[in-house]
Amino acid sequence: MRVDGIIFDKDGTLFDFRATWDVWAMGVITELSAGDTALAQRIADAAVFDLAARAFLPDSPIIAGTNREAAEAIGSALPGRSIEAIEAFLSARAAVAPLAPAVPLDPYLTGLAARGLALGVITNDTEAGAVAHLTSAGVLAHFAFVAGFDSGHGAKPDPAPLLAFCRSTGLDPARVVMVGDSHHDLLAGRRAGMQTLGVLTGTAGVADLAPLADAVLPDIGHIPEWLVA
Repeated sequence: MRVDGIIFDKDGTLFDFRATWDVWAMGVITELSAGDTALAQRIADAAVFDLAARAFLPDSPIIAGTNREAAEAIGSALPGRSIEAIEAFLSARAAVAPLAPAVPLDPYLTGLAARGLALGVITNDTEAGAVAHLTSAGVLAHFAFVAGFDSGHGAKPDPAPLLAFCRSTGLDPARVVMVGDSHHDLLAGRRAGMQTLGVLTGTAGVADLAPLADAVLPDIGHIPEWLVA
């Protein structure tokens, strides 16, 4: 086997981005705008979110950004509110987002662990948000390492959090694969000297991911087959 460990991004990788975060964003915009349709449009524009389609556009800074960056983007449409308050609001709403796993996660992760693989999650969400989501999905115990942008290791595309996983598990970065749905994920993996896999459960397409990926798969369910190819 050419892999001893797998690092997963969270949103768009473990959880389908559209089914989870488009729904979440629509709820956030509705709540923040409080019935003011013009304000809702300004918030949507700041978030690069299509209100008619009820979906993020591919170039939204919120897709791969940190919670702070999301707050700063949305805050540009809410000049009367502090970024800190908006960030706290987004964190609270994200903790109860309607999660849609990309595959049935518990049996899938059990299968990977049975292969002797060390598993981790590195997200640009908060660590608390990641832990809440993995706990809600019933899969937190499968992961040896969970880090958010606020865990003290930096945020993707910085490779530092990925290398922190390797230090924690004692693994050689060259025998670890970073799996993600965005340029940030794969660039971080390349910079860390890891193998990289792109998945299509986010907003990016094959053409976006292929230049930085050893392979692009429909979803994480195809990784076991890739491991033995």
